Parts: sequence; structure tokens; C-alpha cells
Amino acid sequence: MSMSDSAAADEDSADAGAARGGDGKAFARLIRRHEAAVAARMWRFTRDPGAHADLVQEVFVAAYQGLGGYRASGPFAHWLAVIAVRAGYAYWRARARRPDALDETAARRLAESPPPGTAAAEAGELVHRALACLPPRDRLVLTLLYLEGRTVAEAAELTGWSRVMVKVQAWRARAKLRKALETEDER
Repeated sequence: MSMSDSAAADEDSADAGAARGGDGKAFARLIRRHEAAVAARMWRFTRDPGAHADLVQEVFVAAYQGLGGYRASGPFAHWLAVIAVRAGYAYWRARARRPDALDETAARRLAESPPPGTAAAEAGELVHRALACLPPRDRLVLTLLYLEGRTVAEAAELTGWSRVMVKVQAWRARAKLRKALETEDER
């Protein structure tokens, strides 16, 4: 851990303690320091700007409500990442229970033109469209391992699953994704 990482962790710990005591300004500082990272993570769960903003806000509301459970022995950023992953997963599960909403969103995304610019941006959209066809657990494990570059151990810690569960889920998810992409290629 670099000196700046250590200083940031100390600031986070101090601000979390103050926020736990009711200091709104301390929590506002935590939001400012972590908002970009949370927003980037939540963008992986939805490409809908309105839903994205709601998810980011939901993460910080959950963090504020759960401050009593934060232990300064671990990094605040990691604790917040766990909340964000679980909020994103809950979002996907809720969407999966409403298939009509999923179909509407998927149709709107397909109708929209890809973001202007590079082939990488277009490839990113293709990946997100392909992932959108998978069940929430599959999307979650592939997002953590491949889009965020997390290790199996980190994915297990963020999801609360065992390492074996992460590996098995990833294997099954890759197989489903491969089959979906092959089916798409045949069309």
C-alpha cells in the first residue's frame, strides 16, 4: 500500500467514524472520494442512465444505513464495493423477475446506435448486450472476473460465495455465453 493509499484509507476511516456519529459533511467527503469508482462499477450493471443514477444513489444510501456495520480494520473502498456488487446483483434479479421490463430495455438498447467513436466502444456494447441475455448470477460472475478483472478470491469475497462456487458459476456462465453467441452467429 502506497503512502497516498494509506492516507486515503486513514481519511476514509476517520470520515466513516464521524459519519457514524451523525456528521453529514464527513459522509459527503466519503461520497466525493468514492463516487467515481461506484459509478464506474454500477455502469457495468446497467447502461440505462436513469437506472444507473438510481443504482449509484442506492449504493450510497445503503452505505449510510449500514455504517454501523463498517469495521475500520478493512478498507472502506472494499466495504463499499461489496455493497455496490450486491446492489447491482439485486437490480439484475429484480429485472429478471419482470421479463417484460427486460425485453423492453433490451429492445431499446438494440435500437439505440452504439456510442460514437471507437471499435472498442462498439465491442463493449456488444459484450453488454450479450451479458444481458444471461441470468443475473452468470452476469455477475463474468462481470467481476472479466470486466473488472477481479481474481476468484476477490469475486468470492465480494459476492459472499465460496471460491469453488465462483469457479463453477464462471464455467457455467461461459458455456451459456458461448452458446448464446453461437446461436446469434447462426442467425
